[in-house]
Amino acid sequence: MTVLAVAASLLVGVTLGVLGGGGSILTLPILVHLAGLGPKEAIATSLFVVGVTSLAALVPHARARRVRWRAGLLFGAFGMAGAYGGGRLAEYVPETALLIAFALMMLATAAAMLRAPRASRAPEPAGAGPSVRHVAGEGLLVGAATGLVGSGGGFLMVPALALLGGLPMGVAAGTSLLVIAMNSFAGLAGHLSGTVVDWGLALAVTATAVLGSLAGARLAGRIPQAALRRAFGWFVVAMGSFVLVRQLDPDVRAHPATWAVLGTAGLAAVAGAVARRARSRTATARE
Repeated sequence: MTVLAVAASLLVGVTLGVLGGGGSILTLPILVHLAGLGPKEAIATSLFVVGVTSLAALVPHARARRVRWRAGLLFGAFGMAGAYGGGRLAEYVPETALLIAFALMMLATAAAMLRAPRASRAPEPAGAGPSVRHVAGEGLLVGAATGLVGSGGGFLMVPALALLGGLPMGVAAGTSLLVIAMNSFAGLAGHLSGTVVDWGLALAVTATAVLGSLAGARLAGRIPQAALRRAFGWFVVAMGSFVLVRQLDPDVRAHPATWAVLGTAGLAAVAGAVARRARSRTATARE
């Protein structure tokens, strides 16, 4: 099973490299279900894997000028402060409520990413970036949310930087890697005092994930912004739906009616996305 965990970590790296997020969402299940780690050890190991892999993926994004350093460092600093507050608050919130909130937040984020933009923005100048006020507010909110639900937060950082911060998707994905690395290492420092990490496994998984991240980062530069946006949105839909279904009672989860409802909702979402895309193409053609 350990070999499978190391092999599966390649997907973690590719996901981080291409999308700039989603690493911790994938790493935790891999470490728990394939490597057989306990939850606390898996969380600490995941933070190390995602932190190092994010730094490795950051390099090719930076060389391609897809990183806004000022926005990333500010976002990361405020995000770390928000994550600490969210982590303290999480002690008083039931675990099930946290996971349901986590899933609903992911689905809301995905809806925003998949929604066709009403108007196109002018391209952002190479040295420009979001204002300090916007970065501070978004960083604190995203940090608090990620601290509450115990995730690296890339699935929230990318939309925040893209939708609210005004960065192109490719740049938002690259910049988010800097923030993820900052948050991951800060979280790891907090866990190391009470958790023992299997460093052999951690380094093996990290090395494989780094290789995937370098390949993913190179691939990201060749994917159109609209396609990258849709890929990220559907990825978050899948992950959010999985987390939400896991919170259902086992009997409810196994009932055919549950899957019929979920399947119908999924088909409706796909049909809606296709219809929006068709309307967007028609409007562009008329212009």
